[in-house]
Amino acid sequence: MATSTTGARALRGGVIGCGFFAANHLNAWREIDGVEIVAVCDRDPTRAEQARARFSVPRAYSDAADMIAAEPLDFVDVVTTVETHRALVELCAKHRVPVICQKPFALDLADARAMVERCREADVPLMVHENFRWQVPMLAVRKALDEGTVGRPSFARISFRHRFDIYANQPYLATEKRLALVDVGVHVLDLARFFLGEVTRLYCRNRRLNPRVAGEDSATLLLDHADDAVSIVDIGFYSRLDPDPFPQTLVHIEGDRGTLSLDAGYRLTVIGPQGCDVHDVEPEVPRWGEKPWHAVQDSVRSTQAHWIDCLRSGAEPRPSGADNLRTLDLVFKAYDSAASGQAIAIPT
Repeated sequence: MATSTTGARALRGGVIGCGFFAANHLNAWREIDGVEIVAVCDRDPTRAEQARARFSVPRAYSDAADMIAAEPLDFVDVVTTVETHRALVELCAKHRVPVICQKPFALDLADARAMVERCREADVPLMVHENFRWQVPMLAVRKALDEGTVGRPSFARISFRHRFDIYANQPYLATEKRLALVDVGVHVLDLARFFLGEVTRLYCRNRRLNPRVAGEDSATLLLDHADDAVSIVDIGFYSRLDPDPFPQTLVHIEGDRGTLSLDAGYRLTVIGPQGCDVHDVEPEVPRWGEKPWHAVQDSVRSTQAHWIDCLRSGAEPRPSGADNLRTLDLVFKAYDSAASGQAIAIPT
């Protein structure tokens, strides 16, 4: 999915945030044609310098404003924690620099809408790094739906459950009062929209099972979709499974002509009027990657390549900041539903 450099100069990018996940971004940028990362930035100057040296980036900064003022950038990649997103995105908009921002985009809709509006006013492209929909197995599910083998979907279950210690590399997650829905719920709810369309009503039940964490580590949602389909979105960070499928997302979709199932081990089974087809949809391991992270690592590369394609063509990225507002709205309404014990209608 890399962009051709034929007849086009390399796009100059800056990366803000050099923490745990940023290594995936920086590795992926090196594999995308027509891109040159010319600067990295982190509030911790030692971490910024380490990233600069590891990835052979020309310059390192400890202040994002200094980097954007000094560097003639074609885009900025924001890979920081959520509380910094609004200031950084608005800084990019002020300097008319296109920006791709890691998820979760914001912790409330007011901040998210403000970022979208600032970029709209500045005519600056804005994408949210929503990479689950760019995973090879999820693209295979979407392709099977588009081909019509299972017909019109009526029911789906999208499940992300595991017991992997996600807190080892990201210890701050254990202290977050909003955890599963904000951390992974945005991904899985985006998949529900990607596969079945917009949501018109939701009900959510949240639980905290792990005594080590402050927020919910289990969430189950029932969604009604505009095309009359129903889906169950199921998230758990404290499930005893053997083998543990982490970090795979499992998908089951029933239609009026057949059924498809994406099972552990990247096995996609499509049953339609002509019979049953089984496909291996496991992505390749990037040369810089490793199992079991390879599906995520490959999707980071695909997400970023799509962003570059859109910058060159002028197409709207998927998802744009404006589109991601709908997913965030579902996340926040899920918390409202869990608190009230009531289903909530979603305006369309």
